[in-house]
Amino acid sequence: MRVLIDSDVLLDVALAREGHVTASAAVLEWAESGGAAAVAWHSLTNCSYLLKGGRPFLKKLLEIVEVAPVATVDALSALRLPMSDVEDSFQAASALSWKADFIITRNLPDYRKSPVPAISPVDFLKRIN
Repeated sequence: MRVLIDSDVLLDVALAREGHVTASAAVLEWAESGGAAAVAWHSLTNCSYLLKGGRPFLKKLLEIVEVAPVATVDALSALRLPMSDVEDSFQAASALSWKADFIITRNLPDYRKSPVPAISPVDFLKRIN
């Protein structure tokens, strides 16, 4: 199974967000143990901005996940998706380019029209266990 991990899940771990960190950290542990996981390029800059740098977190993250390859054609595709949040459409386009089976996110409502189905960290963990 191939998954793209949304920024909110990454930030759950980096910021130790109460109520979310356990499941989100387990997703990253799955990736670290050999699960096929990627992030969108812009997730790295989102995290960097919100973490006020976050280089140690990002270096560790890049040891366990890939960065989904994207190009201009993918950005144009994202803008054509029927999703209201542009950032989420870029996540979906990244997932498509990486041939992900799921986008792991806590923001499920915004991904209803995504071409790649979204799944919460908790439901993903249930699926793989």
